[in-house]
Amino acid sequence: MSVISFPQEFNEDELYVDLRSIFGQSLFLKCEGFNFAGSIKLKAAAQMVEAAERDGQLRPGSVLVESSSGNLGVALSIIAASKGYGFLCVTDSRCNLSTRRMMEALGSQVHIVTEPDAHGGLLGARINYVRAVCASDRRYVWLNQYVNPNNWKAHYRTTAPAIATAFPRLDVLFVGAGTTGTLMGCARFFRQWRRPVRVVAVDAVGSVTFGGEPGRRMIPGLGTSVRPAMLDESYVDEVVRVEEADTIRACHRLARSGFLFGGSTGTVVSGAVGWLAEHDAHELVAVAIAPDLGERYLDTVYQTNWLEDLYGEDVLSPGELTA
Repeated sequence: MSVISFPQEFNEDELYVDLRSIFGQSLFLKCEGFNFAGSIKLKAAAQMVEAAERDGQLRPGSVLVESSSGNLGVALSIIAASKGYGFLCVTDSRCNLSTRRMMEALGSQVHIVTEPDAHGGLLGARINYVRAVCASDRRYVWLNQYVNPNNWKAHYRTTAPAIATAFPRLDVLFVGAGTTGTLMGCARFFRQWRRPVRVVAVDAVGSVTFGGEPGRRMIPGLGTSVRPAMLDESYVDEVVRVEEADTIRACHRLARSGFLFGGSTGTVVSGAVGWLAEHDAHELVAVAIAPDLGERYLDTVYQTNWLEDLYGEDVLSPGELTA
């Protein structure tokens, strides 16, 4: 029996799904969505807040402010509510409606940026707004997930060791790239581990994280319009880029087997399955990290009209789903 006093004290860290029967590849999916925030972002949020409290940045009366496409915003909303801080989440129009409502239900304020910055896109516009808010009122505290080392340290200390314990003969790890906090924390840990592990970063087509051409991205979570400051490519062995249509098909194949995951998970799974197929890697021990669950994507990734308007009527045709 578990008894907790604060929501951030609970996180299921030992649940994996064997995807062989669904995709025909030997791949274990680490499920990070079973906590009160519904995503892996609770780990980074908790560590960043605790560090800010230790450093004296956060005090009674402080108001947290952060740029987020959704999941970190929910995590910070939960922690702020449990600790008595205010919280302002600066997001954009791609943030799922259910995610915005959840943050507001937890007492947070949500500001939606609609006009992209000329050079930094919507992410750049969000960051500009956060800076302006902090300059206008000293109560606001920006944890800045994009450069905060406690973002990646949370995964160095928790996510990666949990995987290493569960899979002592791990050969390849697939990690989605957003802020690259999870990627950098896991990659740093396994670089120092006692046996080599190939770390494959999974990014969205249209993201500039690894030098790709900027393009339209409608599914929040992975990918950026500004290169992440904490990214150190020397720790990454390979990069796989996934089209959003393939993200959607992966999500729906998982759902048709009873597993409802979010868009970020669909991207990671699609990239991992493609990489394994290309490398004929049936003998490898492979793990992919699933950042979130799928309930917040019911109006987007799992909504037929939304999909067909953006990706065409054939995006979920039987031939495409089984390809």
